[in-house]
Amino acid sequence: MFFERHEGGERAVLVHLDGQDSAAREDPQEFQELAISAGADAVAFLSVPSNRLTAKYLIGSGKVAELRDQVKVLEADLVIFNHVLTPSQERNLERVFECRVLDRTGLILDIFAQRARTHEGKLQVELAQLDHLSTRLVRGWTHLERQKGGIGLRGPGETQLETDRRLLRVRIRQIKQKLEKVRSQREQARRGRRRADIPSVSLVGYTNAGKSTLFNALTESDVYAADQLFATLDPTLRRLELDDLGPVVLADTVGFIRHLPHKLVEAFRATLEESSNSDLLLHVIDAHEPERDQQIEQVMAVLGEIGAHELPLLEVYNKLDLLEGVEPQIQRDADGKPQRVWLSARDGRGLPLLKQAIAELLGDDLFIATLQLPQGLARLRAQFFALGAVQSEEHTEDGSSLLAVRLPRIELNRMVTRAGLKPLEFIEQHTLQ
Repeated sequence: MFFERHEGGERAVLVHLDGQDSAAREDPQEFQELAISAGADAVAFLSVPSNRLTAKYLIGSGKVAELRDQVKVLEADLVIFNHVLTPSQERNLERVFECRVLDRTGLILDIFAQRARTHEGKLQVELAQLDHLSTRLVRGWTHLERQKGGIGLRGPGETQLETDRRLLRVRIRQIKQKLEKVRSQREQARRGRRRADIPSVSLVGYTNAGKSTLFNALTESDVYAADQLFATLDPTLRRLELDDLGPVVLADTVGFIRHLPHKLVEAFRATLEESSNSDLLLHVIDAHEPERDQQIEQVMAVLGEIGAHELPLLEVYNKLDLLEGVEPQIQRDADGKPQRVWLSARDGRGLPLLKQAIAELLGDDLFIATLQLPQGLARLRAQFFALGAVQSEEHTEDGSSLLAVRLPRIELNRMVTRAGLKPLEFIEQHTLQ
């Protein structure tokens, strides 16, 4: 990198701000899980009241002195705050503690950097990191904030810090250009799916709600799934066949978290657009989580930020195997449409109900009628039978087939278009009134 930093270690002191405002409050348990996910060995946990915040250190000078003593006694290499710190606050705290200081955003970015596996994922994480760290460059270059001078150093007329920032801007611009290509490629793929009338379904939800486990159970895939925060970063798409509907594309996406850093939302825009362009969102919820209502609020907030809050949504209450006395079920609204599905992705209970609910919501526009097909459309007749869409068949004196069919209108349009016919004209000419 372009800047100097303290040598980071794994022995960490965790500092949690015990806030009074519920909207700004962070979850201490989640904070500890984040630190563990990043590979930190938490040697101490300090809860600090947030009613005495200061501009210089964020926390009061008395707590700073207490923390400094703990860092020395425990020989900690790192102090992590469960709060966003300004660059100057990080710099001031590092000078006092004489070790590296990390805030909540930096911690999440570090986890993302560890989890990214694909080239795209790594680019997105690097962009978010550079955006975050560009404002903190002054920490590593305080001793170089002077004009270059002397033999061999005349000419550029800029400080080392300015050079570093310029190089960062160049790299950020390069990454954004590469991600723009990824974005256009994704859009081309989505246009292709739309032309083929293949519906898309995205799994969204709080991190560690069980999205990847559910994805694997539905599609019989082997996407990496683990009981840890942000196990999935890179979106995965698989084809899923549903009775009465046909094929859909199912996408597994990155998990959300309370106060997801805005830089991450921006960096992962190409990935998150997979959700905002879906025909249906499956909001996977950890039914066993005590704070699931707050997690649902956070997910809806992020969906609003990416413009996906008005899309059709089905709530999927997962981890039924951890609850007692709750059976797999579909809960419906006043109009009879599926609203929630209760299931266990781990043991498979309730998966058929989820497939049924998806088919109902996407196959809302079912075509149910009797078609009269002349002998010249025998190939189309065979396709109706191959799909299992024929309820019954009769024949007229001229050899035409009378087919009672039931199938999604999307699938009917696709078949008719492939046969070289126009769907609306075909339906008008061949449907018996």
